[in-house]
Amino acid sequence: MPNPRSLRAPVGDGAELAVQRRGVGPALLLLPGQANSHDWWTGLREAFENSYTTITFDYRGTGDTRAVEDASWSTTSFANDAVRVLDACGVERAHVYGTSMGGRVAQMLAAGHPERVDRLVLACTSPGGCGAAERSQGVRQVLSQPDPAARRKALLELMYTPAWVTRRLTSHLLGDASMSARARALHLRVSSGHDATELLPRITAPTLILHGDADQMAPVANAHFLHQHVPGSQLHLTARGRHGFFDEFRVDIAERIFGFLR
Repeated sequence: MPNPRSLRAPVGDGAELAVQRRGVGPALLLLPGQANSHDWWTGLREAFENSYTTITFDYRGTGDTRAVEDASWSTTSFANDAVRVLDACGVERAHVYGTSMGGRVAQMLAAGHPERVDRLVLACTSPGGCGAAERSQGVRQVLSQPDPAARRKALLELMYTPAWVTRRLTSHLLGDASMSARARALHLRVSSGHDATELLPRITAPTLILHGDADQMAPVANAHFLHQHVPGSQLHLTARGRHGFFDEFRVDIAERIFGFLR
């Protein structure tokens, strides 16, 4: 399969998805969190590129993707976009690794298009609907502060342990600054409207569920619910891990994923 750095994936409604491919080997589709482009995976995808062709795309409303901002966006429609991306890359089946909202999209992809998913990794995500353990009102309040600097500080503290925050000043997990206010609001709607509680038993792909046990954005009870309802799934919790545990503890997490995919 050719391996250009980027390509465009037109879809039927006139949108054009920006797609990025790196590495060699079997396909590994990486799905980022809410209000983020493929840049979410900067510094993370590199660990997989000697063994896998990593595929990312910019969600509608983010990065270089071109699409009308539409209230019909959902985790199901984003999963359908993921199918179009695999088609554009000439990939019949891929391993799928989804984090946060990307994990919600991955659930819909695996449940709705099981023939396209080889193995599935779900990290720091939730089932939505009645099965979800929601973040506290206190977390919602600190994330809705009007001051951008205060919001960024709060988000860093929810993503990483204090030890990480004191060592590092940058993160690729804090949102796509190029998004419009409407696109951000639509992404919030996509994420909050997700409900896979009735669909989880349909997931047939071998599934690894990863979560930080100190995650306040997506409480760890969500991981236990997913584990109970995705047939044959495996569960691993990272001690002291917050919502960005897969970045902070990237070496250990990558090794665990490698072992699962192999």
